[in-house]
Amino acid sequence: MGMNKNTVLAWATWIMIFVGIGMIALGAFKYDEVAGYGFGAVGIGFFAVAWVFNALKGRV
Repeated sequence: MGMNKNTVLAWATWIMIFVGIGMIALGAFKYDEVAGYGFGAVGIGFFAVAWVFNALKGRV
């Protein structure tokens, strides 16, 4: 099975979504102080990068 550029971007998108969910969950459930806001912001950033990767599929 060969992986072309679109397959790599699809895998990267899914990995970024799962990491983003994990970061938001850490911020929501583990850290109750200011660090929770940081984890949540980083999780949203992961979602933004995953969105860009998804938009690049078929164009690269």
